[in-house]
This record gives sequence, structure tokens and C-alpha cells, in this order.
Amino acid sequence: MNPQTFAAEETEQSSAADTKAANPFGYVVSPGFAGLLEQLKSTLLLTTYQAGKLMAVRAQAGRVSTLLRTFDRPMGLALNGDTLALGTRNAVWFLRNARDIAPQLDPPGAFDACFTPRQCHITGDILGHEMSWAHSPPAGGGATPPDASANELWVVNTRFSCLCTLHRDYSFIPRWRPPFVSALAAEDRCHLNGLAMVDGQPRFVTALGRSDTPRGWKPGKADGGVLIDVPANEIVADGLAMPHSPRWHGGRLWVLDSGLGALQVVDPKNGQRETVARLPGYTRGLALHAGHAFVGLSRIREKAEFGGLPIEANGEPLQCGIWVVDLRRGATVEFMAFEAGCDEVFAVEVLPGIRWPAIIGFKQETVNGIYIVPPA
Repeated sequence: MNPQTFAAEETEQSSAADTKAANPFGYVVSPGFAGLLEQLKSTLLLTTYQAGKLMAVRAQAGRVSTLLRTFDRPMGLALNGDTLALGTRNAVWFLRNARDIAPQLDPPGAFDACFTPRQCHITGDILGHEMSWAHSPPAGGGATPPDASANELWVVNTRFSCLCTLHRDYSFIPRWRPPFVSALAAEDRCHLNGLAMVDGQPRFVTALGRSDTPRGWKPGKADGGVLIDVPANEIVADGLAMPHSPRWHGGRLWVLDSGLGALQVVDPKNGQRETVARLPGYTRGLALHAGHAFVGLSRIREKAEFGGLPIEANGEPLQCGIWVVDLRRGATVEFMAFEAGCDEVFAVEVLPGIRWPAIIGFKQETVNGIYIVPPA
């Protein structure tokens, strides 16, 4: 395949010369990457805390276009209808898709969505990782965490080794912590990081170890990772290498065995794992949509945290970007690889049915001229 090479755009109006000077992002895509996004009528969002960017990856007329917005250490993403939650260093931002505004943006008629900042909740630096929205459980109930409610954002609070929700009077409300963590403390005891919802409620999480001491997960990071059933307070699978991004999709439990560079399926009844695809990077960030897995890949640049993992054994250079896996065949079908400006991807999210969104940032005056008021 002969990939196409592009530079990411910081703003919609940047010239090629300005774009190259303003940011160092460069990427290549496989020949069918743009066509797949167009076929799915969708946009990809990704975050890279290393570069401090939220990126929208869009396609039109067979070409990929990217839009960057700057935030302070952006990590978790969670979409709930027209509301997008974005976790940053010390806050969670809420961006609302203002559908009436999108057609008015320049050039008129080009955009089919406009995500505009609406609210910000200050959490402090909780090392917030993945986030997910809870929804009402189905009729008949089933096991759910205590006090779970509808349309509530759950955040993986890594520094305090717990799942938490937000409240206007508090930084956060602790809601659950692993059974092996004895107390709420700002010590990153097990590096809790990933969250999977089932029937709209928190069900599975990943952690890098079973430690109950400050950063005690580090010595066993190569094989100490665990996948935990939240309502049951039981470990479903262990022996993983820095696992991330559990997901429930198509009646199956998926997880990224990050230090192995693998996309896996786990049987929650017995913990058996099956590798669906091996990928050329540290796997973190997973979105499953329309028979495809969109997997974030990162290079290992910080040996103190990421060194000594199985993925390093083959000596091959690691990639950073988004790799697309056909779930039916377990085969990589497309990719987007960063050649410059980015070594780490954290979160990947799909905006289904949105082909060409705008995201309003804070570097230009646009946000100062947007007013959203109720009908007269």
C-alpha cells in the first residue's frame, strides 16, 4: 500500500505554510482509511496528553482532514448524545453539539456538528483516565454499583484508585474501589485506568496491579495487570501487561493487553483470553463500531514507566496512531500513523453519523461570539 502524507490543521483557516510552522504534527494514512470513514459516515476523536491536543479525524472526497484543539493534558472521552465529556489535567470539560450553529460556521453549510464548550468541573489533578456515561438499567435490574443513576458521568480516578462521579459541591464523589485497595488515598496504588459499561452501568475495570501501596503496581507491570468485575468485586483475569480500555461490545468482553500490543477477547466466566489481533505499538484507546475496532497505538518513549514490556522483545520499531481491525477476520485493514509531533495516543472515540464536525476552542475569538439561548 502507498500511504498518503499530511499535516494536521490547528485551525480551519490555516494556510499550509502557517500549519507547518504552527505545529509539528505529520501523519500518513493507508489508501482506504478515508474511504472507510466516509463509508461509516463517522468522525474519529482522539486525545494525546503528551501533545496536549484533542484531534478530530474526518474524511471527505477521499482525503483525511484533522482538526486540533488545545487542552491541558487531555485524556478520557465520553459521548452521550450531543454531549461530549473531556477529561483534562484538573478538570472535566463538557462540550455540547450545537446543531443550529453548525450550518452558520464559515464556510456556510460545510459542518454537520459544532461541539461548543458549555461547562467545566474542577476535579484537581486526580490523574483521571477513562470516563463513561451511566444510563438507566434495564427493567428487571441486575447487579449495579450502589447509588448508580441515569445520565451520570463515571470517571476512573487513578490517583485515588477509585471510580468516582461529579458533584457541584465537591471535587469528586468516590463510588467504588477495588477490593484489594484498603483506603481512599492520593497514592495511585494500583493504577486503575479503564472502564467498561454493560447495560449502561459500570461493570469492568482494568488496573496495572493488585497493589495496596503507593505506586506499588510498578515492579510487576509486565505481567501483573488485572481485569475486575465491579459489582462482584472479583478479578476476572490476571497476568496482563499494563491492560487498558475494556469494552463490552456484541455480547463480548474486549480488552487491550497494552504491553503485548494486543486486542483480546476475555471470557468473563473463566478469565480465558483470546488474542484477536497483534498490533505494532503499545495499545491504549479503543472504540468498537460497525464491525471494526479503532485502536490507539503509542510508542514507548519513557522507559521508567513503560520499559521492560513484552512488546519490546521483537526489536521492531513501534508505531503511534490509529489502527483499524476488522473484527470478523481479526485483521488490520487500515491505519493512520503519526510520523511527527505525537508519540502517545490515549483515548479514541467514534462520532457516529457525523462526517465533518467543528470543535470550538479558546485560541480564537469564535467562542466569544457564540450565544446559545432558549427559544423566546
